[in-house]
Amino acid sequence: MKKTEKLIYAIIPARGGSKGIPKKNIADLGGFPLIAYSIIAAKLAKKINRVIVSTDSEEIAAVARKFSADVPFLRPAKISGDRATDLEFVLHALDWFKKNEGKIPDYLVHLRPTTPLRHPTDLDLALEKIMTYKKATALRSGHEIRESPHKLFALKGKYFNGLFPKEKRPEYWNLPRQSFPPVYQPDGYVDILLSKFILKTRRLLTGHQILAFISPDTGEIDKPEDLSFVNFKLQKEHWKIYDYLKKNF
Repeated sequence: MKKTEKLIYAIIPARGGSKGIPKKNIADLGGFPLIAYSIIAAKLAKKINRVIVSTDSEEIAAVARKFSADVPFLRPAKISGDRATDLEFVLHALDWFKKNEGKIPDYLVHLRPTTPLRHPTDLDLALEKIMTYKKATALRSGHEIRESPHKLFALKGKYFNGLFPKEKRPEYWNLPRQSFPPVYQPDGYVDILLSKFILKTRRLLTGHQILAFISPDTGEIDKPEDLSFVNFKLQKEHWKIYDYLKKNF
């Protein structure tokens, strides 16, 4: 185990069911299962003590163990369906740790397998950030998006309507992009959760103390064509996690 003042676990959710891409979490990406990239990113981060995969699937559990993740339990089917929430699997994991190991991690580094391309150093930077800001209740990553919501329309009947009726500038949707502050799309690059806060409030990300971590837009996988896009980035750019996988597996 890596030495650190705090107990830090990465937790990677990977349920078996997937409609858009069959067996999505273990789909092939560059010759390796999708979940392997998140496991190795956590393994290469210096501050993470343990890498946990939460799954309801024996097949995914076997793949996760092959790539050196810990799968100490299988997630119940009732919290593994299409409508299962992040809060449910996180609470299940924390309750399991408390009951079976007598301790819980201080921080959970939540890594979604569907965002496979990460720099391990970013995970350490995110952990350093949340440890510095003591009032933070969580950290969430997001990347800057090109268009401000001020330039978007809602459809009302047959007509377009601006989304900000209280905006005083006339035809604000036609103003240059630079007229609006930057906006960010939350992504699956990294979330960091405080175990004690979750157990106390039964919430993951709430209030106004959610730290921002500005992440690169490395692509998220929901549809088959997303795999092709991320594979292109994998081949054209340098990724330490991919080098590690090719060398060790």
